[in-house]
Amino acid sequence: MTTSAPAPTVTLANGTAMPALGLGTWPMDDDEAARAVATAIDGGYRLVDTAENYGNERGVGRGLRDASVDRSELFVTTKFNRRWHGVDGARQACEASLDRLGLDYLDLLLIHWPNPDQDRYVEAWQGLLALRDEGLIRAAGTSNFKPHHLRRLVDETGVAPEVNQINLNPYAARADTVAFHAEHAIVTEAWSPIKPRELLDDPVITEIARRHDRSPAQVVLRWITQQGYVTCPKSASPERQRENLDVFDLELDPQELAAVSGLDRGESQVTDSDEFGH
Repeated sequence: MTTSAPAPTVTLANGTAMPALGLGTWPMDDDEAARAVATAIDGGYRLVDTAENYGNERGVGRGLRDASVDRSELFVTTKFNRRWHGVDGARQACEASLDRLGLDYLDLLLIHWPNPDQDRYVEAWQGLLALRDEGLIRAAGTSNFKPHHLRRLVDETGVAPEVNQINLNPYAARADTVAFHAEHAIVTEAWSPIKPRELLDDPVITEIARRHDRSPAQVVLRWITQQGYVTCPKSASPERQRENLDVFDLELDPQELAAVSGLDRGESQVTDSDEFGH
């Protein structure tokens, strides 16, 4: 695989540098994740995203060790499930993920879903802050949190997440959530950025892709990263991995950015995190 230049970084509120584009690993199994992670890192990736719920942390860890890049150059993210919501639970979740990954620290640990029905995500957040203070994690964040969930964290602890990873793409631009992020120095990270697949056949996107001699997926990924967001598209294909990373020399003009943003279909396009979680 040809090596691409690593993605530029965004700076989190605590000063940590996070690559703007990385490798997502859901729904890979351990063996596929090990191969994909090693290939991606050797090809220029420095950010890898996994989760307890993906069931592939051991494979991701194997890929990290098999790659020809020192751990200090990598940014590893994982997430934990609802059973660990609590101060002590967050520690247990962190230690279990570190064991499965074969690491001694995480760059970013996220609460995977708020699960407001059990109403313990503030305690989970307090646990994350303690882990960050101790150096077991470099940054603390959330995933799938809405503005009112984030508001509770800020109101009850005085500290906002450094990252909130949300389902975001041109059909689900998440304007209200992104605005809250901007007000509180929270970095927006987009999961499943190039789904639904119909996105890649959208006439607005395909026309911009034709104009720049790029793929529709590259246009979507650049629309995300050019706004200062982070994203982690999943791919096990070395060619597709290379294509996904090779977007930072593409510049969409203001009219093109606005045209893609105009495809937004609203919150109906995403899973309701007040109702769903694990």
